[in-house]
Amino acid sequence: MFTLMFESLRAARLATFAYFTLNGFILGIWVVHIPVIEHRAGISHATLGWLLLLLGAGAFVGMHVVGPLTDRFGARRIVPLSAALCSATLIPPAFAGNAGTLGLALLVLGIGNGCLDVSMNAHAVQVEAGYKRPIMSAFHAMFSVGGVLAALAGARTLSWDWSPTTTLTTVSLLGLAATAVAAPALLSLPTNTGARTPASTTGSRRTKTPLRIWALAGLALILMLTEGVANDWSTLSLRDAFDTPAATAALAYGAFAAAMTIGRFLTDTIAARFGPVAIVRYGCALAALALTTIALAPSIPLALAGWTLLGIGLSGAIPQLFSAAGHADPDAAGTNVSRVAGLGYLGMLGGPAVIGPLTQLMPLNYTFVLPAILCLVAALAAHVLHPREGEPRLDVEVPQPVTARSTANGPGAPQSGKTI
Repeated sequence: MFTLMFESLRAARLATFAYFTLNGFILGIWVVHIPVIEHRAGISHATLGWLLLLLGAGAFVGMHVVGPLTDRFGARRIVPLSAALCSATLIPPAFAGNAGTLGLALLVLGIGNGCLDVSMNAHAVQVEAGYKRPIMSAFHAMFSVGGVLAALAGARTLSWDWSPTTTLTTVSLLGLAATAVAAPALLSLPTNTGARTPASTTGSRRTKTPLRIWALAGLALILMLTEGVANDWSTLSLRDAFDTPAATAALAYGAFAAAMTIGRFLTDTIAARFGPVAIVRYGCALAALALTTIALAPSIPLALAGWTLLGIGLSGAIPQLFSAAGHADPDAAGTNVSRVAGLGYLGMLGGPAVIGPLTQLMPLNYTFVLPAILCLVAALAAHVLHPREGEPRLDVEVPQPVTARSTANGPGAPQSGKTI
């Protein structure tokens, strides 16, 4: 029985890795083809900027729709449907011939992305609960890996003169195939459609989101706002501050993204030892220090060091927020994750927009003091991640149970609690 549970959890973890990688790959392959699709649609940069807001709006809607659906029908059903939708919605942007059709295509793509984002995170919470130790950051690291793979694949297909229609349609079909292959390995857990105890029935009628979830969502807004600033302004800040060529300026975002990915692979081990509160508190403090360093850096190496530290500081924080929201109430994991993800996504969209107007008042680098202050606020508020009574404490390593009955089964029976 123990072996079957072990294999089921391992398979579910691998399947979840696949969906996170797929999501990162789909978004990455879209980003790589933005210039070509913009040219085909015959629109300006300014028009594209407005249309990209529809991508964000669609994601926000998808997140809030799929959260309750995941709670009701279970992640095992909703994740494959969301992944199939996200894969299929990659095709319309490739055929868009004007601003109107591209805007509609981006709205639909955003909905697919939002659905997959929340549902796969809700399933990741279930897998993490089975492991009884932090593993959420590794899932988010695979999202980053998916983006890197998409950049490499997109660069290759563009060098082969493949059209966006060919590439995006191919990726869409591969995504549908990957969805079908990974789906059977997802965890099958009791959903909210079955019988309930009186206590759970009372909880199901409560539609008001707990204040703690909104606090976690507020932290997500701050941290994803800061991440959005790094994504959109890092390269430009290095160029403006030191008048560097484009190739050198690109190292700023490269340093941030690489540090973010590596940090996410390392965070789970650190969280298991020190807990999620420490990850967020000291990660945000490091992010504030990094942003201050970037704002005042007198040289390119010091500025690059700042962007690297920022990636390390932010790398583990968001996964901890998603994990805390999902574990706060297993019956409402999808809804709670959608609240945190949705508000965080608004922060990622709004961060770059906040920085823009500030550049009219001060040099670009100095505007990073604002997200630095917000990161300090997040560090001070990190205590909201403390597990409440009844919630799993994933920061405490739990050995696998060994009973007299299991040792009596023979020499092949488990003899010790091996960590999965």
